Amino acid sequence: MAEDKDSKTEEATSKKVRETQEKGQFANSRELTSTFVLLAAILSFMFAGHQGTLKMMETWRHIMTQSYAIPLTVNDMYVFMQWVLTQMFAIMAPILGAIMVAGVTANVMQTKGLNFSMEPLSPKFSKLNPMKGFGRIFSKNSVSELMKSLFKVGALAFIGYITIKSRMDQIPPLMEYSVGQILFFMGEVMIEIMLKALVFMIVLALADVSFQIFQHGEEIKMSKEEVKQERKETEGDPHVKQRIRSTQLEMARKRMMSAVPEADVVVTNPTHISVALKYDRDKFQAPIVVAKGADNLAAKIRELAKKSDVPLVENKPLARTLYKTVDIGQVVPANLFRAIAEILAQVYKIKNKTF
Repeated sequence: MAEDKDSKTEEATSKKVRETQEKGQFANSRELTSTFVLLAAILSFMFAGHQGTLKMMETWRHIMTQSYAIPLTVNDMYVFMQWVLTQMFAIMAPILGAIMVAGVTANVMQTKGLNFSMEPLSPKFSKLNPMKGFGRIFSKNSVSELMKSLFKVGALAFIGYITIKSRMDQIPPLMEYSVGQILFFMGEVMIEIMLKALVFMIVLALADVSFQIFQHGEEIKMSKEEVKQERKETEGDPHVKQRIRSTQLEMARKRMMSAVPEADVVVTNPTHISVALKYDRDKFQAPIVVAKGADNLAAKIRELAKKSDVPLVENKPLARTLYKTVDIGQVVPANLFRAIAEILAQVYKIKNKTF
């Protein structure tokens, strides 16, 4: 069953955004690309249009003056057409190159770098379904793009109409101008139309970029269940983590309990707390805590100590302080040396050891 879009209320996580980008899905505004292309075309015409017009006139003049002298052979016609195409390419290459760079730049800006994905090119048999095809054609996005295109075409046509109308009084005198002057006049009018269109396209692009970012954000929103599932995949299932943590605690507890038989003394509360101490003068400068526990664990430590003939000494303040302030494997603090030394002295005396 398809998931209800109304349930997608959560903002996309960074992982979801990264996955959509890897699939080639970005907030892409066609109007921004069109604006960059138009700007590049205007700049190209402004800087290279004059020289390009002169070169084009020179090319056509050469064609007109030399066409009668060209032998009508296949090889000569091939050479002549090759020269014409080379001249046309030299005229158009700077303009087309600038337009191509502008288009690529606009897309790189929107994708935040050069991002390549083969996902959009991979074949999808679902696209062969005619019903889904009609659905895409008459979808909300397609209709909105159509309305936007009609509005854009209408606005640009109106800009062209207003601009040409404002210059109608300059058109009749063109009959007395040379071909070059007519071309330059047409170029000026074209630049004026393009500049006005550029202003309109900038406003449209700014609005469209904001809309596309908003729409893309809405499309990749996630449901609460998707966020929860992603968190599980990223951080691990809480139940699994709890089992791992429990296993680790159990292993640590077993290691701790295995150290109790080697302890020199167990300080007790006497029933609620048990702390096992060991002092090895060859390895440590002070006694260390090898095991500690409260309630049931304290009882198990005492039971194991009795079985291993480890002395139990009752000292409530010392037991509480050791349990709260010293972790397993750490040496006892200096302020407790005196109290522990007295206990160890008693233990060693009982075992006939020298402290």
